[in-house]
Amino acid sequence: MIDWTHFTPWSSLAGGIMIGVAAAMLILVNGRIAGIAGIIGGLLRPASGDMAWRLAFIIGLLVAPAAYLIVAEPTPPTIAASYPMMIAAGLLVGAGTRYGSGCTSGHGVCGLSRLSPRSLVATLMFMAAGFATVFVVRHLV
Repeated sequence: MIDWTHFTPWSSLAGGIMIGVAAAMLILVNGRIAGIAGIIGGLLRPASGDMAWRLAFIIGLLVAPAAYLIVAEPTPPTIAASYPMMIAAGLLVGAGTRYGSGCTSGHGVCGLSRLSPRSLVATLMFMAAGFATVFVVRHLV
């Protein structure tokens, strides 16, 4: 069932458009893919002349929600998981990101838009793993 009180098609569409425009601008201006794992990984292994745009991108990811709170009323988050479960989930996502040579933003947003077969397979695997995890957690555990 759709939770109609929290269904936000217009703000979701606006957010998707902003993500698409940011990803397109980064590849057009810098020739770089907007994969968050790769951008952060590049900060950990700095290359000459590569830090400024990476830092600007990460700062933008942090500042944008704060700017949104200035113009909109915050919605309290509801997290139905314990801290150990969230830590385990984060570690699994990190391992999957390394194993899949990229994250959902790099493969799902940027790779699919470039018609990358590798990104198609990776995105299908991300989705299948997510579906299986939700099924196991919600119906079997």
